[in-house]
Amino acid sequence: MPSNTEITPAQLSRLVGLPTCPVLLDVRLPEDFEADPRLIPASVQRDPFSVATWGAEFIGQSVIVSCQRGLKLSEGVAAWLRHLGVAAETLEGGFEAWRAGGHLLVKTLPLPPADSTGRTLWVTRARPKIDRIACPWLIRRFIDRAAVFLFVDASQVTAVAERFGATPFDIEGTFWSHRAERCTFDTMLEEFGLTSPALDRLATIIRGADTAALDLAPQAAGLLAASLGFSRMYRDDLAQLSASLPLYDAFYRWCRDAVGETHTWPAERA
Repeated sequence: MPSNTEITPAQLSRLVGLPTCPVLLDVRLPEDFEADPRLIPASVQRDPFSVATWGAEFIGQSVIVSCQRGLKLSEGVAAWLRHLGVAAETLEGGFEAWRAGGHLLVKTLPLPPADSTGRTLWVTRARPKIDRIACPWLIRRFIDRAAVFLFVDASQVTAVAERFGATPFDIEGTFWSHRAERCTFDTMLEEFGLTSPALDRLATIIRGADTAALDLAPQAAGLLAASLGFSRMYRDDLAQLSASLPLYDAFYRWCRDAVGETHTWPAERA
C-alpha cells in the first residue's frame, strides 16, 4: 500500500492523458534513461541534483516524481519540492514498476528537438478541421504538455518550419503526415509507440472523420460535424484549438470508459 505521498502505477494510469493529470517529472539518471529511452506519457525530464534551482517553477502545480525504482532520487526530489511549496508525490516502484505493469510508454527517438525553454514547436496549415486538432491534442496530453503550435498559410508551412525550427505536420510529403489510408494521428501513435484500446478506438473515429470514411465508426460523423462547427465558430485558429481540446478529451474518455454505456428514454423507474 502506498504512503500518503505515493501514487501507484495503476492509479497514475487512470490520470495519464487527462487534462487534470499532474505534472510528471522523470528524474532518472542518464545511464538509466539510456538503457530504456522511453518516458511515461507527457513526462518532463529534470536533473534530480539541481532541484533547488528549478523546483520553484512548479509552485502551484501538482507533481508526481519518478526515478528508476521510486527510491532515493524521487523521494529526495519530492521532499525538496514540498519544501518549496509544491504538492509533490512519488511513483511507487518508479519507472521499473510502470514498465512492468505494461502501461503506456512514449518513444523519445522521434521527438523533435526542443527549443531553449524545453518546448517542442510544430507548424501546420491554417484553418484546422480534424487531424490538425487531433494531433495537437495527442501531443499536449501524451507527449509534451507545453508544445507550441503555429498555424500558417499552407504555402508557407515549409518555409516557416525552416526559418523558425518548427516541425511540420499534416502536410503532404512530410514525415508527420498521412500514410496510405491512415491519417497523421495514426502516424503519431505508431511512431511514438502509443498503443492502447482507447487510443486505437479513438484513432478509428478520427480516421473516419478525417478521410471521409464515415463507415469506419458510428461516432466519426459526429466528430466531423462538431469539427466543422468549431471551424466556423472561431476565426482564430489557436482559439479554435483551445475550444476543441475538451471535445477530444470527451471522446477519449468515452473510448476508455464508456463504450458499453447506453442512454434511454424514458428513464427506468426505481
